[in-house]
Amino acid sequence: MAEKVLMPKLGLTMTEGTIEEWKKKEGDEVKKGEILFSVATDKLTNDIEAEADGVLLKILVGEGEDAPCKAVIAWIGAPGEVVPGDGETPAVQATPETEAFAPEQAAVSVKAEGGFIPAMPYARKLAKEKGIDLGLVPASGARGYVTSKDVLSYVPAAVMKAPANEVKASPLAEKVASDIGIDLASVKGRHCGRVLAEDIYAYLEETREKAEEEVPSNPLEEVKKMSGMRKAIAKNMLASVQTSPTVTFNLAVDMSEMKKYREMLKAKEIKVSYNDLVVKFVAKALTEFPILNASVDGNSIILKHYVNMGVAVAIDDGLLVPNIKDCDKKSLTEIHDEVKTFAEQARSGKLPMEALKGGTFTITNLGMYGIDSFTPIINQPEVAILGLTTMEDKAVVRNGEIVIRPMMTLSLTADHRIIDGATAAEFLQRVKNLLENPALMLA
Repeated sequence: MAEKVLMPKLGLTMTEGTIEEWKKKEGDEVKKGEILFSVATDKLTNDIEAEADGVLLKILVGEGEDAPCKAVIAWIGAPGEVVPGDGETPAVQATPETEAFAPEQAAVSVKAEGGFIPAMPYARKLAKEKGIDLGLVPASGARGYVTSKDVLSYVPAAVMKAPANEVKASPLAEKVASDIGIDLASVKGRHCGRVLAEDIYAYLEETREKAEEEVPSNPLEEVKKMSGMRKAIAKNMLASVQTSPTVTFNLAVDMSEMKKYREMLKAKEIKVSYNDLVVKFVAKALTEFPILNASVDGNSIILKHYVNMGVAVAIDDGLLVPNIKDCDKKSLTEIHDEVKTFAEQARSGKLPMEALKGGTFTITNLGMYGIDSFTPIINQPEVAILGLTTMEDKAVVRNGEIVIRPMMTLSLTADHRIIDGATAAEFLQRVKNLLENPALMLA
């Protein structure tokens, strides 16, 4: 008996996933335990193993398409085995007449009066452009979702050119035409003038090819579907600004002593970046200002006696924030090694889920892009985030003289529900003092 392949649920907050890649094609042999497909969630891309031996009989959700957790996305079974329906809407019964010409569409989207029609975003756009009622389009996507391919393949039911009983058609052809809204009078019967189901399928294919030819090859606008990660980022950023009333504080820092400190470390073959140094110094400051390392739960403030420092890592389609556990207790070289490892894992899609949990404060660095000030958004449920900017030689006044110093601006966004302006300013001043006087780390 054929086995279902389900969209996995890889975390408590995961509701749907996006098929990143099928490692097997329909008809390929599958062994239990080998990688069958990869799925992109709101945070990572995960390789999923097959749970049964057999042949990949049917793929229901293609690459780049979404499906809810626990939805049937494919079937595995014995060679030639008939794939059962997914339990939502019955497919056309297989007969000798239809066996060789079975269409991909297995069900018609049905909606109640004014109800919601499950459809992919691009399918909705195409339907709107072509004036097609999505409720009449046969759906081939998982859980009855209409795909763009379905819309392109759909032939609207025209005004009947002749009563149905005047068209010679097989009973199955009449049923198929009725189910998917095809006017039998518009289908040419190629069997002594009698329309068979295979004629309908040929008509659908010809119409689909014609519709595809009508799609402009170089459109002025392009609709790009959000990835699972992009959707999660959009959701989280919106939730953050709706949750926390924020204020951003900017403070310039003279990095002269920090440059000397880093050169001294390099001379001793201790390789660390400025980012690593800031992470270490900010972790110390957070132990002195625990309110910036806290979180809010309803009317309660949760103060944390540990610093799990989140370090934002940019990847191709978004941003991940792995965190260094007990950062305040780790050495510079340990911090450097962890940040480097996290960055490599994030960009290769192999970052462990545990690295993304439990952060208490986040540092995000845009200095490599020449940014000299910005307003970072808090990574909920944290209450503050520190943005680092470019380090640039600038003219400043020191002891009444104009001198050139390497300056960098710190941009701190704080949750005003529990962090007052004075407290945020004092914290920034403490970070500034540490960066301008590295010896204070020993105090």
